[in-house]
Amino acid sequence: MRASFGLIVIVLFVTASTWADSSPILTASEVLALKLPDVRIEAAVHHDGSESSGGVRVAHLDVKGVIGGSIRFELLLPDEWNGRFAMGGGGGLVGSIQNVARGSINNGFATVGTDTGHQAGGTDGSWALDNLEALVNFGHVAVHRTAEVSKAIMREHYGKGPSKSYFLGCSRGGGQALMEAQRYPRDFDGIVAGAPAFDWPGVAALFVHIAQTMYPDPNNLTKTWLTPEDLDHIYAEIMTQVDEQDGLKDGIIDDPMAVTFDLSKVSGLTDAQRAAVQAVYDGVSNADGKVYPGFPIGAEAGRGGWFTWLVGPTPGTVSLSYAFGTNIFKYFVFNDPDWDYSTYDFSNWQADTRLAGSVLSSKDPNLDAFASRGGKLILWHGWADAALPAQATVAYYEEILQRDAKAMDYARLFMVPGCYHCGGGPGISQVNWLKVIIDWVEGGTAPDRVIASKPGRGDSPAMTRPLLPYPQRAEYKGTGDKHNASSFILRKQ
Repeated sequence: MRASFGLIVIVLFVTASTWADSSPILTASEVLALKLPDVRIEAAVHHDGSESSGGVRVAHLDVKGVIGGSIRFELLLPDEWNGRFAMGGGGGLVGSIQNVARGSINNGFATVGTDTGHQAGGTDGSWALDNLEALVNFGHVAVHRTAEVSKAIMREHYGKGPSKSYFLGCSRGGGQALMEAQRYPRDFDGIVAGAPAFDWPGVAALFVHIAQTMYPDPNNLTKTWLTPEDLDHIYAEIMTQVDEQDGLKDGIIDDPMAVTFDLSKVSGLTDAQRAAVQAVYDGVSNADGKVYPGFPIGAEAGRGGWFTWLVGPTPGTVSLSYAFGTNIFKYFVFNDPDWDYSTYDFSNWQADTRLAGSVLSSKDPNLDAFASRGGKLILWHGWADAALPAQATVAYYEEILQRDAKAMDYARLFMVPGCYHCGGGPGISQVNWLKVIIDWVEGGTAPDRVIASKPGRGDSPAMTRPLLPYPQRAEYKGTGDKHNASSFILRKQ
């Protein structure tokens, strides 16, 4: 879900554009005076690039405005434009202007972000109380309208629109990415959806189910069954059992679905603790069957793992999953700020969440309209994600493949070993996704092998590994530096 708490890593360096560089034809005051339908431009300020402004190091025009009275956006227009447009997604419940592609302006991209129509904290859903319009803006309209308005301003400012348009997002931004491919297939030519929050009823149910099992007393949310020390112990036991099952003892589980782990062999846990752990692994079900999958093993310990998302980021504070899950049910589903998570039994979950799901979820495997115009989609997810279950993304992608046997021509999934939510973790997490999607869209080079890295000291990575399109995965070839991608080959089936 990612509010402002996590780390998202999208390396934003690309080669020079084949599109001739374009210079502005309007001044800042002329952009400020533009009249566009249902749009109010509130500020247009030129920066000469002599000083870094919010990570921007090039001369540019910073345009701020409001669409439809509530959808705020910030559009950055470089003086030396490469002809491309990159929109970045947000995290959590957004509530402020967010743009994970902001740094792309330093390489000549025009780039924009939006608050999706409300101002609030990243886990606060109270703005949606009895406000369907706000929920619809958050669900899909705000990103679409921001993309349209941004292109209109570009046409005025540069005298032409972008040659190619891209969307990059992770967590909520990953869900926004999928929504664009499904509902608004003409907005973007290439889309990168990382760790996507795409099934809101399902993931909210999972969060509430885990909270019901994790807190001994629903009236005291400062204490859970599991302490940081418990999580460290569980993780150590897991690694003892499974680390070498992928052929390499390196502290990374390449694919947690391909190893065998027995929780009953973990010593020192009470029955209540064991039940809480099992609830995280199993996911949530009702009489009709599985509602949403749980989390795989591999993220129990460490900042960015269970401690942050499922137990509490600091001792005595509620978990982020509790905050997200209860806010979604209170304000998106039931319109009841007094709704009690502890007594919900999920028996009417499907009916309860139908309206909210129709507005928020982006789980349609039909990408025909996007593919027919040459659109390309990359999905990626960290196997050690403790915020959004990796299996859910795998299941969605398998639906795409089942529906269209040729889907890999336009949609590919990459699973990232040891990666937490949108970045970090014991494994690799950094990928130049923008370059990968541009190479596919503009160069026709489908990504068959993507090199991912783990940050090290200075400019040198601590580790590199190849990522292969799902269902393929790489394995250590038995010789060579285990921290170097050249030592890994396609796993034999």
